[in-house]
Amino acid sequence: MLQTSHNNKITVIGNGGWGTTLAILLQKKGYEVILWGADSGYTKYLREKRENVKYLKGIRIPSEIHITSDISKKLTEAELIVSAVPTPYLRSVLVKFKVIFNEEIPVVSVTKGIENDTLMRPSEIIADVFGKIPICLLLGPSHAEEVSLGLPTTIVASSNEDGLARIVQDTFTTGRLRVYTNPDIIGVELGAAMKNVIAIASGICEGLEFGDNSKAALITRGLAEISRLGVAMGAQKNTFSGLTGLGDLITTCISPYGRNRRVGEQIGKGRKLQEILKNMEQIAEGVWTTKSVVSLSDKYKVEMPITRETYNILFNDKNPLVAVSNLMMRTPRSEVEDLA
Repeated sequence: MLQTSHNNKITVIGNGGWGTTLAILLQKKGYEVILWGADSGYTKYLREKRENVKYLKGIRIPSEIHITSDISKKLTEAELIVSAVPTPYLRSVLVKFKVIFNEEIPVVSVTKGIENDTLMRPSEIIADVFGKIPICLLLGPSHAEEVSLGLPTTIVASSNEDGLARIVQDTFTTGRLRVYTNPDIIGVELGAAMKNVIAIASGICEGLEFGDNSKAALITRGLAEISRLGVAMGAQKNTFSGLTGLGDLITTCISPYGRNRRVGEQIGKGRKLQEILKNMEQIAEGVWTTKSVVSLSDKYKVEMPITRETYNILFNDKNPLVAVSNLMMRTPRSEVEDLA
């Protein structure tokens, strides 16, 4: 069974909403936490004001949490490193840490996405930069805003090493955050990434003022697409009916907190993608994940009509109503063949 150093120190890389939330949670559990961010100016602001006004407004950051933008050996003198960097920036940030990285320290990845150029999942990017190291995913339906307020939440720890998954489970579990384990790292990571694509489509439905019937159809048929590609890539089908599949999909598609859903809603109301992204503080991972998933569907020859139409709306300026019509007028087929 894998063992960590048990020095009670944890480093969180990425000071967005989720990274900040996890840093606070861990500090409250008694860990000595360092919260690292790339932007030195904003990091200084966080250190002085003790509130992440951009990403987690109204939540105080305890003074015990050390906030820094420096890259030093102190960051890797920890029993765990939590990687909470958005996918588009993940590789470049990790490269900065490579010179000080201790290959024996497990990395807990909470990033949801797929890299555009390589089609790698976050755990694969981490392994590509650092080599063969212990990695555990910590994913699921978990809005930072709700976790920071202590609202009941359940997520999943997933690793090839059962011992590491259980360590992560114990480390992050609280009376309000319940952590399950699941060894299917491919399925857990793909479900967490691909649901953001369907969330954009769900937001488009909202912007077009469609009803609950439309949203239910989109979530259900979207899950079928996610499952098809996941299984083709080696995932276990049952994973997609769990927390990082259906659970995360529901949360992202219906919640007002969801960045990806908000992007879709604005597009449904007639705004252009670049205009929307320009005015967003946070990264809408689903926009870039859509590109990657379309490439993966081509690579694995998996039919994903909702994903493809979402791509056409985002990047080919397709009229959303035309895309909806194309989906509704597809050749009739059996539902069972997609669910078997």
